[in-house]
Amino acid sequence: MSAIITTPTATTSSVPTTGSLLRGGTAATVVAAAATAAVAAAAQAVGVSLDMAGAAIPVSGFAVLTVMFSVVGLLIAVGLRRFSRHPRTTWIRTTVALTVLSLVPDVLADAATTTKILLMVTHLVAAAIVIPAVARRLRA
Repeated sequence: MSAIITTPTATTSSVPTTGSLLRGGTAATVVAAAATAAVAAAAQAVGVSLDMAGAAIPVSGFAVLTVMFSVVGLLIAVGLRRFSRHPRTTWIRTTVALTVLSLVPDVLADAATTTKILLMVTHLVAAAIVIPAVARRLRA
């Protein structure tokens, strides 16, 4: 008589956790905030005006707004992770559309053309950092 003995093996999940999503998203947010502030500071150093409607935008304002809207994005990602069948695809489509829409106020802003371009570039820099970092932490 023979017996077959099987030993249970531990399985690992390939689905990232919410904690992983938030940690990675937070790290990307910090990097994006620093990057947008650096881009604004560099632009200001070479003579690009940060004035909009007669008021100067502080360099730190670029970082603050990047953090604020990245947190909104992380909340969207958490919701998509929970309620979407394909959260990564939905995240990418949603955030690319929102990034494009975020350029509209820049085009319409009461500011010099170089300032408008700077604003658009900072949106694209932040998006280029945050969107892929969060997408990597969502299931396909």
